[in-house]
Amino acid sequence: MRRGVTIFILVTVVVLGFAVHSVWTLLGLLVATGREDAILRGELPAPNSGTINERPQLIPKIIHQTYINESIPVHWQGPQQSCLDLHPDYEYKLWTDKKSREFIAAEYPWFLETFDGYPYPIQRADAIRYFVLHHFGGIYIDLDDGCNRSLDPLLAYPAWVRRTLPTGISNDAMGAIPRHPFFLKAIDSLTDYNRRWPLPYITVMASTGPLFLSIIWRHYNNANPVDNARVRILFPDEYNNHPWSFFTHHLGNSWHRTDVKVIFWLGRHWLLVTFIGFAVGFTILGLIYKVFFLNKRAPGSPKLRFAFASPRMPFYRRISQKSFELDDRHQV
Repeated sequence: MRRGVTIFILVTVVVLGFAVHSVWTLLGLLVATGREDAILRGELPAPNSGTINERPQLIPKIIHQTYINESIPVHWQGPQQSCLDLHPDYEYKLWTDKKSREFIAAEYPWFLETFDGYPYPIQRADAIRYFVLHHFGGIYIDLDDGCNRSLDPLLAYPAWVRRTLPTGISNDAMGAIPRHPFFLKAIDSLTDYNRRWPLPYITVMASTGPLFLSIIWRHYNNANPVDNARVRILFPDEYNNHPWSFFTHHLGNSWHRTDVKVIFWLGRHWLLVTFIGFAVGFTILGLIYKVFFLNKRAPGSPKLRFAFASPRMPFYRRISQKSFELDDRHQV
């Protein structure tokens, strides 16, 4: 009995240890705030301040955006135009599906097979933004994000991304100098993370989307980058919560499907889901323990035994017997 309990505990510890190891990076995102790399409010000049021109310009003045073709939907034309109007001295690059594939084929042919093989168009839209930032540098902005003020102050940071709550970073607004090591790591990791999961939303998020980039960010920071290799973090207040923020957010989520509603429901009820998960898990472990380790019974009680477990019965007789038999240990 004692040996069975010990084996059961060891198996449980190994299974739980493997599960924790498998999601260790995701658990790490829960405690990675990015505060040590935050773009502080005090270091950003006010929208109309004359000190904006005194800041260094590291990131080239390029705005990148992506869409299927050049016919931008009406509800995104306003946000797009706001960025164009505020940045007349910036080069503007709209990466259509056709231009994106031609660019990958010409500059990164080793990735073309993966690029073409993505099952969802949004994965190609995600991937191309990492490649163009690595190649050209500049600032990438989703079409559902409009500009609220000049982005010139953000050109002073070699690389920056946006913090999301409660955890991780987003890929909807990013900036970098050409060949920044963070985006080099991102594009080099895309093939390794190209897996297909049961739900489309998880597939997109984990292979090319914000979850993928958050995991890469976590691994990248574990190497303790310094100086220009650091990735600075733009927090929500500086993103779009106030009049001095850089962006405005508009209707988006054009690629979301039905599975997203389920996932968002799980996110809103995560305490209930966690409780149910633990209850089901411990119930299964209890059943395993009862079936495989509780072999001893009180004197006089019957024992349920699998026929193939009897060492005295010849193999050919075990096969012909019923799957189990009721055996009384005190029966003569």
